[in-house]
Amino acid sequence: MVWFSAFIVGICVGLLGSGGSILNIPILIYLAKESEKVAIAESLVIVGLIALFAAIPYARNHLIVWRSVLLFGIPGMVGSYIGASLSKYVSSVFQLTFLAIIMFIAAYFMFRPHQTRPYLSNRKNWKMINEGFLIGILTGLLGVGGGFLIVPSLILLGGLRIHKAVGTSLVIIAMKSSTGYLRYHDVLASLGLSFNWKLIWMFTGLGIAGSFVGSFISGKISQSTIQRVFAVSLILVGTYMLLNNIPALLVFGG
Repeated sequence: MVWFSAFIVGICVGLLGSGGSILNIPILIYLAKESEKVAIAESLVIVGLIALFAAIPYARNHLIVWRSVLLFGIPGMVGSYIGASLSKYVSSVFQLTFLAIIMFIAAYFMFRPHQTRPYLSNRKNWKMINEGFLIGILTGLLGVGGGFLIVPSLILLGGLRIHKAVGTSLVIIAMKSSTGYLRYHDVLASLGLSFNWKLIWMFTGLGIAGSFVGSFISGKISQSTIQRVFAVSLILVGTYMLLNNIPALLVFGG
């Protein structure tokens, strides 16, 4: 189930440029039996590597807008480093509860149709920089790529078509994940924890294979249908995570 799930995650990343990676953490925790903090850190490595390889077909087809990569990606790298630093001071119960809420937000964006707007105003540039930074914090804190937020932002603020937004999002995710991983390396060491590299490489390899399959079939399947199916799965997994973590969060708060 772990390996099959990793392959499916890769397909989702290749198809949508977003969303699939958000399932990494529940898979690592509930199927692979990794501890919460380690799963979040490992997810960053897996997300970054899958996104990097998934971006290759888009780069070959000139579907990456490098100006948007810089505007969104560099602030995102800074935010990711800060988010990973904050994770040391936040309980894993809080992180997983927050992640479940983010899953519901992601499902909303998956259900919501994207609309393209022209890329005209410099004010939009600053919005992209700010959003890149804030989404980067989520990446570092929760171990998610944040593509479900990046893709709509690139469409609405950057005026990109869906396929260019997807390709550009993948590069941005890889950039943010790299700085998050570097910070988590020190955070885990300070907590007496370490990465399970065998699991990471197996998960990443299957995810990359799945991402190429997803990229190949992306033009042959209705993305709106895929997004709706995936949104339902996010709601189900997010609900399961809430049911598992809210009692502990209430006890912790009390």
